[in-house]
This record gives sequence, C-alpha cells and structure tokens, in this order.
Amino acid sequence: MKTTLLIKNARQVVTSRGTSEKPLSGEGLQELTVIEDGAVAVSGDKITAVGPTAEVLDKAEPDDRTRVVDASGKVVLPGLIDPHTHVVFGGSREHELALKLQGVPYLEILARGGGILNSVEATRAASEEELVRNGIKYCRQMLAQGTTTAEAKSGYGLSTEAEIKTLQAIREVDRAQPIDLVPTFLGAHAVPAEYKNEPDRYLDLVIEEMLPQVVDRKLAYYCDVFCEDGIFSEEQSRRVLAAAKEKGLGLKMHADEIVPLGGAELAAELGAVTADHLLVISDQGIEKMAAAGVIGVILPGTTFYLGEDHYAPARKMIERGVPVALATDFNPGSSPNNNLQLIINLACLYLRMTPPEVINAITINAAHAVGRASEIGSLEEGKKADLVLFDAPNYDYLAYRYGTNLVSSVLKNGELVVEVK
Repeated sequence: MKTTLLIKNARQVVTSRGTSEKPLSGEGLQELTVIEDGAVAVSGDKITAVGPTAEVLDKAEPDDRTRVVDASGKVVLPGLIDPHTHVVFGGSREHELALKLQGVPYLEILARGGGILNSVEATRAASEEELVRNGIKYCRQMLAQGTTTAEAKSGYGLSTEAEIKTLQAIREVDRAQPIDLVPTFLGAHAVPAEYKNEPDRYLDLVIEEMLPQVVDRKLAYYCDVFCEDGIFSEEQSRRVLAAAKEKGLGLKMHADEIVPLGGAELAAELGAVTADHLLVISDQGIEKMAAAGVIGVILPGTTFYLGEDHYAPARKMIERGVPVALATDFNPGSSPNNNLQLIINLACLYLRMTPPEVINAITINAAHAVGRASEIGSLEEGKKADLVLFDAPNYDYLAYRYGTNLVSSVLKNGELVVEVK
C-alpha cells in the first residue's frame, strides 16, 4: 500500500493505542504509549504504521510522491475529540457576564428569561443559513486548536421547527468543513416560555412530535436531557430517554450539575453512554456509573466560567472506576470556550488529573463517548489518520503552558488541514 504521507522524527508520538474496545478507567487512565523519535505513516485516510522513525521508514517505503512532514521537536497526538458541545446556535450572551459578576446564580438568570431562553430566542430568529455560517466559523476555530471530531447538540430551538432547523444546520456544518460532528438531539434542554409552568406538556411535544421527526430524518445519533432542579426532574428525564431508547437513539444526560437529583443513577439504570457535568454527583451515583460503564464527561470550563467554588470530583470518580472524558461544553452562555487545550490546563489544575489521564480523556475516552472509538482516538494501524502536531518538547508541556495555541499542524483523514508557518 502506497504511503501518501509520512510524519517522522517526532520528539514524541503519543498513541493511546490498545484501548478501542472499552474506555480506560481507574489506574488504566494513566497508561500512555509514548514513542521517542517517532513516526506515523499514512495511506489515503488511514494510518498504516506507527513506531520509531527508523522502523516506520523501513516498513513504509516512501517514494518521491510521498508528502513528508519533519516533526523534529514536536509532539504528535491523536486528533483531539470534544464529546460535549453546543456548537450551532444563534446570537451570543456577553451581556449576562455583568449579572454573573454580581453573583446572580445561573438558575436565577434562567428564571428571568435569560440563559438558555435568551439563546432560544436568537436561534429561532436565525435562518438555517446563518446557523450554518456561525457553526462553520466556530468549527474552524476548533480545528486550528487541534479538535478533529466533536459532538454537537441541538437544544436552543425548543420547538419542532427550530430543533429540526438546528439539527439540519449541524448536518450542513459537518459537510462543509473538516471536523466530524456527531449530532445529539437535546429538545429537553429547558422549558420554553410558551410552556412555562407546563413542563409535562412540553415533553409531550418533545416525545410525540420532535423525536419521531429526528429519527425519521436520521438527524441524530444520541438524545440528551437536562436533568436539573427547575428544569426536568428525574422522572421527566426518564420519560424522554426511555422514548429515545425505544426509537434506537443512544442516550446522554446533563446530570447532577447544580442540584443532586439522581441523574447519574438514572444514566446507569438506562444504560446511557455518558452522563455529563456531575459537579454534585453522589457517591451512589459514582458507584452505579462505574458498575454500568457509563462515561463521566467532565466540563471544567463551565465550572471555571461560572465562578463555582467546586469542580466535579474527578479524582474520586477515577479512583472508583468511572471512565472519564473531558469536553469544552462550548455554548453561548455558561462556557463560551471551544479550545480543548484550555481544558487540559483546567483539568490538571482544578480536577487534579495528571497529564496522561487528561490526554486519554480527550482522545480515546472521548472517542468512546461519541461512539467512534473503533475509528479514531488513538494512533493505530487501520484507524483514521486524524493527528495533531504540537510545538512542544514533550506531552507534559501541554499541561504546563496555557493561553497559547501550541498547534503546529493538524491532519484530518490524512489531509493537512492546518499548518502554522
């Protein structure tokens, strides 16, 4: 098989290989395969060889048509994967920052008609074309920062027309730029103004009208629900997720972010792929998620931006066997950040995760969180050639430096899509 691209002489190639069958947990999350003076050979869109440069050169047999990238002084990682984003939305919410600085709680901002409901108004008013343009812009930012795959949730429409419009926009954004987007239906993100004080009637709409259209049009792989005090209760969340599961969608949850309602326990009971946020997860919830193999997607950027005084108990979750992934939660209100490099820093500083744990959490475990671990998340023969080259002497440097984009090059499906001169 002809080698179309060769990356050689890398200071380190970090592979995260050997864990495509199930996500890493416990002490296993510390395991990294690091190749000094490493190389990666690619044929078309697939990896054909990974190892020390001398060995890969012997195996790959590049010719004068092979594109060669000299990665001297660079660290090579699998393309970064962001398993929780809301990348397609209308408007922005910078005006709410003053309220946050005054100490107004998030749920109170929502009760005043701000928060999610503010973005709902803007998203409903936006055309599908405008949503697509915004989504492409945000994805290009993410790509330049090393993200090659991301989950993308709806949830700022909260009407059948606007939710379908958002999911269609996500599909168009996916087609229009290199990042692969994995769509999630989040019609149960909040109760819209027209159903105020009638959440069950709104959920009837979600289950009986929105969900069938989403499934019939094949617009999503997953269904999510915001299980939170004042939004949707555990029983209401169960209704949505049970209906989605019956229709063949994978399950995700916004769980135990502000008030412990038993979201983690529900995720384990229903066999959800992930439960996300988890700032106030109970010990019982941790044990049940570990037993069920539910991935805990932790979003430290949200906690940081909201100025909360406590983060998700990552260390306890890891020690008790919950597989952990990390994500930006990019959205217009509580986490207007789409840079996974910042999440590396926050996870080390505030979650007390180690650099190897963090790297696995944004590569192979994140791949499991979006159902793509057989294709991406590690550098192995036969997997997609999604790679990031960082201008760093070793992988620890990624956790050490913050506020600087360290990306040197990004490859998606074997194509060089970002190159910093």
